[in-house]
Amino acid sequence: MSFRFDLVTLFPGLVADYSQYGVLSRALRDEIITLQSWNPRDFSDDRNLRVDDSSYGGGPGMVMKAEPIARTLQAVRDDSAGVRPVIYLSPQGRRVDHDLIKSAAAGEGLILLAGRYEGIDERLIEEQVDEEWSIGDFVVNGGELPALMIVEAVTRLLPGALGDAESAQQDSFSDGLLDYPHYTRPASYGQRAVPAVLMSGDHQKIARWRMQQALGRTWTRRPDLLAKRTLSVAEQQLLDEYIEEQRQKGSLDGHDGCN
Repeated sequence: MSFRFDLVTLFPGLVADYSQYGVLSRALRDEIITLQSWNPRDFSDDRNLRVDDSSYGGGPGMVMKAEPIARTLQAVRDDSAGVRPVIYLSPQGRRVDHDLIKSAAAGEGLILLAGRYEGIDERLIEEQVDEEWSIGDFVVNGGELPALMIVEAVTRLLPGALGDAESAQQDSFSDGLLDYPHYTRPASYGQRAVPAVLMSGDHQKIARWRMQQALGRTWTRRPDLLAKRTLSVAEQQLLDEYIEEQRQKGSLDGHDGCN
């Protein structure tokens, strides 16, 4: 059965355009996912199809009305079987991370609610929304791009969505670490060469180098991730070697990574 995404948005064309490319296009073609947009304007009882109004208490900007969105969500539920969570993309929401995406991918689908303007009437959120998710501590014009990021992130974890099943397993965050560096031809670029170990043909040494680089990058750039991960004895040794090597190069001046 396909993983079902329903996206409630005032701009369904944006969703349709984005879904024509890359992973989403292939996943839709192969029926790994379904992706349907629902426009609250289609469920407005206003003759001009308005779905927003001014804010009680004053202030700039408009607020999306509860009634059209509630009718939209009911139409989504009527169109599908099973219970799927309604996720509102909001700066006030839970920060999205790999664990959250992985948990979502284990379900049957998501109903994603993309707000606009100053947001959505709080009463609709209280009554209809299961969770609020945020992709970061910043604000964009609407929830469509964050919602599509969720769609793509979840899709990548679904069986058959990627050409190589190992790709998702080796992505950053998949095991709590950042990804190791990647190289391709030519072997020399300017004054920089591909690390010799990657051209050695020794798969054991390559795997060891890649794990060390992943540990080192995470220690350097995202020590908060490393602090959450219990390292094995072998991993700690690799990290210690990485840190010592960087110290000898003088690359750690002023660095406060964890160890």
